[in-house]
Amino acid sequence: MIWLGVDTGGTFTDFVCFDEDGGVCVHKVLSTPEAPERAILQGIAELELPLDRLQVVHGSTVATNAVLEGKGVRTVFVTNRGFADLLTIGRQARRALYDLRPEKRPPPVPPEDCLETSGRIGADGSMVEPLTDDDLAALRDALAERDPEAVAICLLFSWLRPELEQRLREAVPEGCFVSLSSEVLPEVREYERGMATWLNAWVGPRVEGYLRRLGAGLPGVPVSVMQSAGETMSAEQAAGQAVRMLLSGPAGGLLAARHLGGLAGFDRLLTFDMGGTSTDVALIEGELGLTSEGHIGDWPVAVPMMDMHTIGAGGGSIAWIDEGGMLQVGPESAGADPGPACYGRGGERPTVTDANLLLGRLQADAFLGGGMRLDRAAAQRAMQPIAEALGGDPLAAARAVIDVANAHMARALRAISIRRGVDTRGHLLVSFGGAGGLHVCELAEALDMRQAMVPAHGGVLSALGMLVARPGRQLSLTLMRGLDEPDLEAVVADALERLRERAAVMLAPEGIVLERAEVLVSVDLRYRGQSHTLNLPWEGAVRTAAAFHARHAERYGHALDQPVELVTLRLAVRGEGCGFRLPNWRASGRPDSRSVSVPGCGEVPLYRRETLPPGFAFAGPAIVAEQVATTWVAPGWRGRVEDFGNLLLQRD
Repeated sequence: MIWLGVDTGGTFTDFVCFDEDGGVCVHKVLSTPEAPERAILQGIAELELPLDRLQVVHGSTVATNAVLEGKGVRTVFVTNRGFADLLTIGRQARRALYDLRPEKRPPPVPPEDCLETSGRIGADGSMVEPLTDDDLAALRDALAERDPEAVAICLLFSWLRPELEQRLREAVPEGCFVSLSSEVLPEVREYERGMATWLNAWVGPRVEGYLRRLGAGLPGVPVSVMQSAGETMSAEQAAGQAVRMLLSGPAGGLLAARHLGGLAGFDRLLTFDMGGTSTDVALIEGELGLTSEGHIGDWPVAVPMMDMHTIGAGGGSIAWIDEGGMLQVGPESAGADPGPACYGRGGERPTVTDANLLLGRLQADAFLGGGMRLDRAAAQRAMQPIAEALGGDPLAAARAVIDVANAHMARALRAISIRRGVDTRGHLLVSFGGAGGLHVCELAEALDMRQAMVPAHGGVLSALGMLVARPGRQLSLTLMRGLDEPDLEAVVADALERLRERAAVMLAPEGIVLERAEVLVSVDLRYRGQSHTLNLPWEGAVRTAAAFHARHAERYGHALDQPVELVTLRLAVRGEGCGFRLPNWRASGRPDSRSVSVPGCGEVPLYRRETLPPGFAFAGPAIVAEQVATTWVAPGWRGRVEDFGNLLLQRD
């Protein structure tokens, strides 16, 4: 078999191809945001891959972009009587606490599309208000009048009695996308559950249509999709689980970073994935951290996802001067079309990529392995207005653009690590994404870190992570029981069996047998009366309670002599992956370098990465160019190629 990992980004679509004989090749094409499947089909055609032996694992940005750009479909939200404003009121959180004139934002769902019905369940599972045939008929009429593309159904405490939401689904017209909260997120907190259900319905038809078009272009080819939590699922099931794909691409990057860090002997990593549009940062300490308190844009996302932080800073981020005369970089991006000015595709506004070209860190004839020539004159023209506003020359303006972009990324890295009490000076900073290697040394210096790594194929690392991933599911069920209740063990065992049955049904179409899969059980715990929880492995009531007290003391500096409450039971199931093995690095010929001019550094060597053998060492300043990325090794740093081709950087 031939396995193909695909990551669709805002600017480029990346490919990593792996066959069972151990061969690995990479490829890159410009993305086609209006129809992402076109870039994927183009890349497969250029790689000349046989469809009869191909399996595709795909990280998709369709759901993410639809949410960020507000391009979901018309969705009707159905809930209990008296709760039509559930999504609008939310948690009453304000963007700016002291802003006396906050900008009024439109509600997620217009009031006329929020419908109320009977079928109310109490917190103990009792029936407060039954669901009547008259209410079902009224819902049918209301939906027929509105003619939505999707319907999100979220009843109070629906995870206790999911049959009520299932009856409501029968009233939805055929062909309309339906999302039930008892299936999307059977957990406590009606606002977060309602938001997850609405998001799933709002962008679900977009994802469903995209995956259908991709499947039509790849007849007979098994296609899997990366989930935000780091496991893959079949494209057929992913079509109904759009909310679980919101961090699809970045999750692949973290999986690959942990895999490569382990090969190099490091398990404590700080990562940043800098692409053309955005930068994702994360902290890895052994296991990958998951969170159920993530956000996409303005919306909370309570389904499990990788714990990372995203900012609008990438190679295509546009530099501009605000009304106060201050230089700003991003969040607006030049994207793939027209792209940075130096791409020569009509872009006229200066970007981070243009700044790196003017500073000599990118060389016009060495971009994408020489496959795409950059236009330095166009970059200089685009940078001129910034230079005039700052009172300097284009080089000084370019340096300022890089400094501002680095400040944004350093702040994000601190937020995910140092501000959580983690001393990262002993961690390894792992840089990937097409633009990451150009900034890695300066970001390490900003965080007082002395070690960094630019992985082999770092410009397509998220695509490589698709091949490292394993198929699986993250399932959950709220219990709300005290750890000291005498029947707790039996309650957990019964709930766990129900989750295992659901997992078996989900994974069976992918040929995964639960008995041969990795199964991890964990629980969300809190002191009774608290709001937030801590997630710990389930080891029985007594041992888990002791572990919770210790974790609470470690995280918050104190433990309480209070009853502990089990809020939610979680089950993670993972099957076997494709057996991806990164082959030992083999240089193509003798080390190849030439001298290039870098302003402020004079003549520096430019190495072609594919010619550098394991053990090759050099001192900065230097440039390392490869097919999918470029690395700037700053003065005061040394580089060494390790056995798998990863470039290890050490600060003098």
